[in-house]
Amino acid sequence: MRQSGGGLDERLAAAFGHARPGAPALLVGMDTPQLDAASLAAPLAPGARAGADAWYGPAADGGFWALGLARPTAPLARQLLLGVPMSTPRTGEALLARLDAAGLRVGRLPRLTDVDDAASAAEVAAAAPGTRFAARLAGIATARAQR
Repeated sequence: MRQSGGGLDERLAAAFGHARPGAPALLVGMDTPQLDAASLAAPLAPGARAGADAWYGPAADGGFWALGLARPTAPLARQLLLGVPMSTPRTGEALLARLDAAGLRVGRLPRLTDVDDAASAAEVAAAAPGTRFAARLAGIATARAQR
């Protein structure tokens, strides 16, 4: 589906509005290339999901890399996300406060570093050296060194 317009808070809320009724949904940021299916398998396994209304993946910079809802609806997504200041060191804190205010039981996902700049790219590549991301970053470094 096409991404909707508006700020990041509006686009995230709109994405949840497209979720299949009655099915859980997980939105994952594209700037966490070290994430793999194995990292999500345990925390999102059926037994681990029992009792959780939402899942939150904190980012090292104070934001978040994932948000999941057990029963997403467009009104709930708007309640949780609209007006949350995005891309700040307090974004995650603000989202957690919204989840708490909505009375949702939140399961935690691993803390990850999202790639926002060259330093965080190097950190992520070092943490996940076998990924395509790490290989591409090493290729860029090699090309620059050969100039």
